[in-house]
Amino acid sequence: MTIAKVKFEPTGDGGPSLARATRFVLGLTPEAIPPEVMERAALLLLDTLGVAIAAIPMDPGVIARETAVRLHSTQDPAFSARLMFDGRRVSLAGAAFASTTAIDNLDAHDGYNPTKGHIGVVVIPTLAALAETLPHLSGPEALAALVVGYEVSGRAATALHATVPEYHTSGAWNALGVAAMVARLRRFTPGQLREALGIAEFHGPRSQMMREIATPTMLHDGSSFGAMVGVTSAIQAELGFTGAPAVTVEDPEVIPHWADLGEVWQVPLQYIKPYPTCRWAHAALDGLRALFLAHDIRTDEIARVDVRTFFNAVELYSGVPDTTSRAQYSMEFPLAAMVVYRRVGVEHIAGDGLKDPAVIAMMSRIHVVEDAHYTANYPAKRWADVTITLKDGRVLESGLIHARGGPEAPFGQAEIVEKFREFAVPVLGEARATAICERVLGLTAPGSRFSDLAHLLYTPSTQKD
Repeated sequence: MTIAKVKFEPTGDGGPSLARATRFVLGLTPEAIPPEVMERAALLLLDTLGVAIAAIPMDPGVIARETAVRLHSTQDPAFSARLMFDGRRVSLAGAAFASTTAIDNLDAHDGYNPTKGHIGVVVIPTLAALAETLPHLSGPEALAALVVGYEVSGRAATALHATVPEYHTSGAWNALGVAAMVARLRRFTPGQLREALGIAEFHGPRSQMMREIATPTMLHDGSSFGAMVGVTSAIQAELGFTGAPAVTVEDPEVIPHWADLGEVWQVPLQYIKPYPTCRWAHAALDGLRALFLAHDIRTDEIARVDVRTFFNAVELYSGVPDTTSRAQYSMEFPLAAMVVYRRVGVEHIAGDGLKDPAVIAMMSRIHVVEDAHYTANYPAKRWADVTITLKDGRVLESGLIHARGGPEAPFGQAEIVEKFREFAVPVLGEARATAICERVLGLTAPGSRFSDLAHLLYTPSTQKD
């Protein structure tokens, strides 16, 4: 690992990576994107909306919306948007901030192993905010903007991780993807895009991820301020503020991270989470799930559960969580819920689920240790294996497990729709959730418009069917 130079000599035109990014962000047409990438973008949109809906009543989202209303109100229709599933109008930056905060604090949104973080959490709220100022935005163009956000964020992330020693939260780099989306949809010049990327990188919150793992709070993965910084930076650039260069784009050292932009697509490589917990726990959860599907065993037959996994997963919160934040950044707690209930849902990591005596009692039977081989393959692989020892002496072993939902074991449309419904229907009701699903999946059609979703996305969640 190398350390980023404090100073480098940018070329006058920003170099080959900026040139490639500029052509991609400002010149990409929906027709140039492979159909399977567009279809996956629609599914990622649907999945993240499901998480956003389930997060509506949770405290972080409530607080973030109130913060946006108090601090980010504006009367200019060109720079404002309604809050998703709320309806009150705030600034573009405030709208992106509020929805991202809610999603970030219900840890069921998509991610990407090489970035060690999350992209959909910021790009979906950004699209929803910007679409308020673009009533004629077509479905394909909306999905193309999402693709831009995913692809730019992913490369900014790998460039940052490769050139600095610290493990930063996602907000440190996904702010650049947000800025790129604003630049595309508001038709920036190449010069404005360059300044926007530089401002977003400079102000992106380089907060410490492992600090949040050690003491989980509502700060979560830093994406809330990544979204706000990305939108704010782009509007500043639109008005003439300067901030270029972005080192993670223009430094010659990072050229390899941008060389395949527009050729190798990262959108299909995003993982979908089946559980609302940190991805680091998912391989172990899937190992337990696989054993329960393969063997007819009762919970009271289990003497102990042993998990081997990579170092970062071992470092997840090990005590009895008293908050949703700690429950989501825990290993033993969701594993215990899986043992007791054979699933892990929103109800297990929030409210009364945090006090469930059966889950808390089961935690003492779960033992998690590091496997050096698994650690050596992180972050590209998030491996674990699980052993269940029964009271009668039988030993059941999962073998090496890849977490479901990623490239090794991808979810198809039916599974993603099922997850969306699980998250959305209890909050919005059957009819509204179904309508959102149908319209999102229909955005790939040439004649579709994002505004077809408007009354479904911005009307308060209290209005169900």
